[in-house]
Formats: sequence, structure tokens, C-alpha cells
Amino acid sequence: MSQPKDQTKKFLPAEIIQKKKRGELLSAEEISWLVTSFTSGELPDYQMAAWAMAVYFQGLSDFELAHLTLAMRDSGRKFNFQKLNAPRVDKHSTGGVGDKTSLIIGPIWAAAEIYNPMIAGRGLGHTGGTLDKLESIPGFRIHLSAEELERNVEKYFFSIMGQTKDICPADRKLYALRDVTATVDSIPLICASIMSKKLAEDLTGLVLDVKFGNGAFMKTLDDAEKLARTLVSTGVHNGVKVHAVLTDMNQPLGRFAGNSLEVFECIEILQGKKCMQGSVDFYESTRELSLQLASHGFVFADKAATLEEGYKKAKEILDSGAAFTAFKKLCEYQGPARLDQLPLAKFKADIVAKGSGYISKINTEKLGLALIEIGAGRRKSDDQIDHSAGFEFLCRHGDHIEKNQALVKVHCADQQQVQKITDSVLSSFEFSNAAPQGLPLIARVIP
Repeated sequence: MSQPKDQTKKFLPAEIIQKKKRGELLSAEEISWLVTSFTSGELPDYQMAAWAMAVYFQGLSDFELAHLTLAMRDSGRKFNFQKLNAPRVDKHSTGGVGDKTSLIIGPIWAAAEIYNPMIAGRGLGHTGGTLDKLESIPGFRIHLSAEELERNVEKYFFSIMGQTKDICPADRKLYALRDVTATVDSIPLICASIMSKKLAEDLTGLVLDVKFGNGAFMKTLDDAEKLARTLVSTGVHNGVKVHAVLTDMNQPLGRFAGNSLEVFECIEILQGKKCMQGSVDFYESTRELSLQLASHGFVFADKAATLEEGYKKAKEILDSGAAFTAFKKLCEYQGPARLDQLPLAKFKADIVAKGSGYISKINTEKLGLALIEIGAGRRKSDDQIDHSAGFEFLCRHGDHIEKNQALVKVHCADQQQVQKITDSVLSSFEFSNAAPQGLPLIARVIP
């Protein structure tokens, strides 16, 4: 899709707002002007906020959304990997508790010589962020220049950095405005925010992990599918192959939640280790989801003809230790970082069940908010976090629990923090007399 040629034409903001308020279609030129003027400061915040609210109620057509995404991408610096003459893939998750698969998928792809430029984000609210996890590794650098990321990808196949001020500045500015005007949960605006950053990476293929459930931004499977289809359509309209995998977030993913603890879990998985409790491997969900998501990248990169073949190759790489070697190499060229010096919490304590029964429901969002209370997450983007703080989950949905059995081990600074969150953690678990129906790890794949 090409950018509109006429960038000098002026429009009246009130007319654009009025058109969208009535549900009329905006032209590519109107959308481009709106984004350019807002980014430069010519268009005031209050008019952009009015337009965003109109979009919230009226939505955007596929055409409008594709052009909005493109205009937001073109508001800043774009990467150029054309000289590689090879596919470039990435993965994006809409976020959850214990969601750590990027630290496994990226190394698998790198070991398979699949190019993976990754612009990652920080955690905000009850969901964790990949950058915070990586910063828990002493010496790991996430503040790279665009040139350094390009060199790393060309040489090592994989590099990861945070969004800089010159990458999609329209997105940064619009998201801050949406955050204070109750328009964050607009599917078209969510989609444009996600896809503009991914299109700036100059990708040919993108794997989306769209979470649903009480610990996800999209609470129902149907809402998650609606977002997923919008994301896929927007990518296709802009020349990128996109698959969306709809995954369950009605319980935390894996054994740990919390930055250094999640890195520890990923290192264990990359080393081929398990976390057995009775007959259950608590790393299994993290490992399996990572392999399933990675399989799509093999297909996009023409390394596998089918997802089944891609899964098999991803598993072979993981089992061989090649992915762990790639992760250690990442820590060298984006460091030097010390995997043997992950920060450890000063205090640990178990929170135990007050009764018995089968775990029928876990309020994952409430657990995520409790993590914020012990310093493992943020309320505001400038909050400082404790990289060592987190939860170790000692039970899963459907487990039968006895009275006084440990549900969660808290890793934190002191006993006072444990006391502060105990009631909230306990109320996150609901019990029944009969075993509940199991939860699917993956519910749907689009397309």
C-alpha cells in the first residue's frame, strides 16, 4: 500500500471529526494529514481526543485502519532489512501474567537462522513486559540504536530493543492521549498501535498471541477473535503475512510470574529442564505455547511447509540446546550480561489454602495486581520495579487442594509485603467439590 502523494493539502479538523462522528469514511489523505498534524503539534490534543472518541463509537473500515496504521508507522524511523533478501518474522503478545514466550521463541528462530528484529515493550498494569524481564539480567542492554539492532539482526539473526522516541512517535503520543480519555479499549486503535510498530520493523511475517480470559485485556474468546481478525486483516492490507493464535489467560502461564523469576524459568526450559510437582510439569504450558508459536515463524520463513513440520523443527532445536546457545549469545552481544547473577528476593513465604476442594477458577488479573503490590509491576509507566519480586505458582486450575496446602510462594522484600497481599491472593482462587472442565492452552488459530 503506497502513501498518499499529496502531503500539503490542508483539512479542517472539525470536518474530519464530524465525518467520523456520523460514521462516514475518511480518505487516505485525511487520515494521513490527521496523524502528521497531531504528531507535529499542529493539531491540538483536544481535537485528536474528539476524533479518537468518534472512532471508539463508530469504528474504522479496513481501508481506514490500514491507512491509519501506515500513517502511524511513517510518522518516524523505519527499519530496512531489504538487503537481507530473506524473510523477517516477529511475534507479539497482547500480554498476560507469566507470559514469557519471547525469550524462548527468539532464540529458537535465531538458531534456525530465521531473522527476527523485535521491538518489545514494558509491563503496565497487571501484565508483564519483555523489556523488564531482560533488564533483570545484570548487564543486559535494551537501549540500542536502530543501527545496532540492524547490525545484530544481520549478524546474529535476533536482536531486541525498546521503542525509541523516533519509532512511531504518533503511536506514543496517541496512546498517552487514549490513556486519559477512556479510549484505550477501542479495537481499531489497539490494532493501529500494535501493527504500526510491527510494520516499522520491516517484517514479512508476524505471529500474534492474542490472549483471552480474566487475566487478559480481552475477557472473552469472541472479543479476542474480533481483535485478532482485525490485526490479521490490517497486516495483510499492508503486505505482511499474519497468523493469530488465541490463547487462554484464565490462569498464569508456567511456574513463575515476576521478571527475574520468568527469566529463570526460560533458562531452565532452554536447558531442557522440567519442573515436576507430582506427575505435572509446571513448565509445560510455557514450553508448549512457545513451540506452537515458533512453528508459525518456520512457515513464514520458508523453513517448513506446514505448522506440524515447523513445530517438529522448533522442538528439535530446543531439545538440542541450540536455542540456549543462541540466548547466551544474545546476552553477550547485548551485554555482556550475567545469567548467573539474576537478582533473588530477600524473603520467601507460602500463602496457604483456608479450605479444600478443586480449583475451579483463578482470577489471574487479581494475581497480576497483587504482583504490583510487591513491586513486580507498575501502576504508572515511570514506576520503579523490583526485578526479584514475583510469585511461584504451586497449583494449577483443576488441582485438588487440601486445607493449609501452599497455593503460591511469594518472593519479595519482607513479611509485611506478604501480609499486604495475602487476602487478595486467597480470594483469587475459587474452589468446587467436583473437578472442573480443563482449560485449553490454544483455543483458535486465525487464519
